[in-house]
Amino acid sequence: MKIGETAILGAGSWGTALAWLWGKDGRHVSLWGHDADRAVRMRETRENSDCLPGLKIPGSVRVTSELDDCAGADLIVFATPSTALRNVAARLRETIGRVRAVLLSCAKGIEHGTGMRMSQILCELFPEPRIAVLSGPNLAGEVVKNLPTATVIGCNDAECATSLQGFLGSPRFRVYTSQEVTSIELGGALKNVFAVAAGISDGLGLGDNSKAALVTRSLAELVRLGVAMGGTAQAFYGLSGAGDLIVTCYSERSRNHTVGKRLGRGESLTQITQAMKMVAEGIPTARSAFECARQLKIETPIIDQVYSVLYEQKKPTAALEEVLSREQKAEQP
Repeated sequence: MKIGETAILGAGSWGTALAWLWGKDGRHVSLWGHDADRAVRMRETRENSDCLPGLKIPGSVRVTSELDDCAGADLIVFATPSTALRNVAARLRETIGRVRAVLLSCAKGIEHGTGMRMSQILCELFPEPRIAVLSGPNLAGEVVKNLPTATVIGCNDAECATSLQGFLGSPRFRVYTSQEVTSIELGGALKNVFAVAAGISDGLGLGDNSKAALVTRSLAELVRLGVAMGGTAQAFYGLSGAGDLIVTCYSERSRNHTVGKRLGRGESLTQITQAMKMVAEGIPTARSAFECARQLKIETPIIDQVYSVLYEQKKPTAALEEVLSREQKAEQP
């Protein structure tokens, strides 16, 4: 499979980081953003000052707000917020018609109401193209510092995954491949909810012992719900499960951890989101995960409490007390 031009849909921090990563060696990349004024500023300054200030966007990267400019790409990467992916994908289909490119989803979320993963949405809208997913412990701010990073590409077509691995990987961006598409997507989505919980723990000043226990039980809960949703238990211990969970729960660069920490310190969700320039995926995913767990009758005490804090205005201290007051029992991985 030959890949020439790449189009990245979504000019947030991750989309911009990927455009830098794949364009710094002179590859032709189109970076699409929905905000025309912002696209003009980025073209003129060669910088995304809202998301990654100080990073110079390579000259080989074309910044655009026109989906038509993505029509000739061999690889189309979705780096939009998960809540926007369906709309953007539908607009792409209307704009350029039949899509022959490989589609790669880097969006981490579960659609509210349908419980669909991002690749399922793309499969519904584009039944013919090959579709892959990318996920892992990949903080944009560290990728653009050229710090060593590992990620995983999931695709049902092993040949396609290997081609993407060779094209997108580098010594500083190590790409693994897998056919565990469902597990990779669910791991990347659900970990954001637990990162909010970890942030709340830090905001309340509960210490490292408490946080280590919380993250460990979060992994058990992620595996339990993920398997019920079609994933494979072992796959959740890889880069897009345990790996992504660790970095998102512990890093000060994590938006979801930051949201939780500020909630734990007493700020309201409205205050927090109004001050943010980027989406914290744990917020919409908490609602989707809560609904999926109810439908599947899966016990998810941590997700339940994060949902209550985000959507039922429960005080973080009360949510903590409810988790701590649960019956003590034998540990189950």
